[in-house]
Formats: sequence, structure tokens, C-alpha cells
Amino acid sequence: MTDILFAVLIVTGIGLVCGIILAIVSVFTKVEVDETVEKLRACLPGANCGACGYTGCDGYASALKNGAKTNLCVPGADAVAKEIADILGVEAEDVVEQVAIVRCNGTCEATGKKYEYQGITSCAAVKTLYGGSGSCVYGCLGYGDCVNVCPQGAISTENGVAVINPDKCTGCGLCSKTCPNKIIEMIPDVHRVAVRCSNKQKGAETRKICKNGCIGCKKCELNCPTKAIKVTNNLASVNYDLCIKCGKCAEVCPVHCVDWADFSGYHRQNEEN
Repeated sequence: MTDILFAVLIVTGIGLVCGIILAIVSVFTKVEVDETVEKLRACLPGANCGACGYTGCDGYASALKNGAKTNLCVPGADAVAKEIADILGVEAEDVVEQVAIVRCNGTCEATGKKYEYQGITSCAAVKTLYGGSGSCVYGCLGYGDCVNVCPQGAISTENGVAVINPDKCTGCGLCSKTCPNKIIEMIPDVHRVAVRCSNKQKGAETRKICKNGCIGCKKCELNCPTKAIKVTNNLASVNYDLCIKCGKCAEVCPVHCVDWADFSGYHRQNEEN
């Protein structure tokens, strides 16, 4: 009995000493909290997407205190930019709202598969096997890594291809960073045209593996009044600085891989409503 009591006293004494040491250490290692940074962090959406160019919302909050631009939070848009400006006592800057675009239209009817994949349900995993199970190595892998990472539920896979619902997209860009084939592009959501293909093979080769792929015919380029769309490496691409939203490129595309639509994202929809 005495031995047990003695052991309990020793353990209690060690615990008490350790507690005192930790209390002393905490006093000397205490990090002073910057109230301004805390307020800035509180008004950020918490997506930690890195669209601002910093290491998440904490990194951006600290950078704002040190002079970073107030309009870098794309998911927060103008509302957050105004809150930031009010806290810092500066003029609010306009945020360029972004929306995600899938540069692929290789649906199940348009393309096929090289093999039947059986393994982890992941685009990153299937890509390690011969570039993916699809006939087109440039196209959507279709296993939903972008769906899983989207915090707004704005992405789904339909008919073998990722589809963005712009009404829900806040432009955080996590899907674009996650996609192994880099077919998801972030564009300002005021634009109205997108090339739904990423294949850089010659037209005849593209046609064999996907009916909806760009064949590099240059009809879009020849009919664009401002030369905003060009075919480079057998693939059409849009220079949005030159685009006047006339829609002629979409009208003349023989394979309909140039899409003309309203890509207004979540924030733009809310502003208009």
C-alpha cells in the first residue's frame, strides 16, 4: 500500500512540475495576436483555394496587413473586397470574377475507351495507366477529382465529362489545380465563348478518336472580325482581350467545339438579381 501511494505521489509531482514548466514556456513563447489580421481573416470566405496567390486565407490576411491588393479574393468577390477595404481604411478595388470552363466535350457518344479501368476512382490514378482509359489522352478523364474538390458543389460528371454549373461557381480555381489533364480553365465570367477541346493532334487523328474535337480547320479564325481566335498546334484558342462577343466563331465551327453561352458565375448572377 505504501509503495502504491509513493508511486502516485511521484507521478503527481512530475505532473505538477511539467505543468509549471509549460505555463512558464507559454508566457515566453506567446505570439501576440494582431487584431487587424484577425478581422481580415474573419471576413475572408475560408476556401483556402490560393486564388489570391497566397497560402490560403491566413496567408492573404497577413499579406493584406502588409500592403497586398484588396481585390485578390475571387471567391469573396466585391463584397469581401469592400469589407477588407473598410477594415484597412482604403478604397475598395474591383474584383475580376472568374468561372471555370471545361475544355473538353468528349462525351460517351463522341469518343470511346482504350480499356476498361478497374481501380481507385480517381482521375489522378487512371492517368498513370497509359494516360487514362479514354481514347483521347488530352480529354476529361471522367472520374470526378474536380467534383470532389469543389466546395460549392458546382461540378458534376455527365455522360463521361465534367460539367460546370456557373450559377454555383465562385471561381476559386481548386478544380483547375486538381485536374491532372489541365483541361479546366479559369476565365473572367463576363466572356461568352469557350473552346471545348484540348486535343493538339492533327484534325484527321482527332476525328478518329473524338467526333467533337477541334480539327484545326481555321474556320473560326478566318471568320473572326477581330482575330481574337487562332489555331495554334492544331487547336483553337481565344484571346479574350480581343474578343467582342459576336459569336461568329461558334456559328462556323463544323464540329461545334466552340461554345457560345452565358458563363456568368455565382457572384455575377447575384449582382444581376
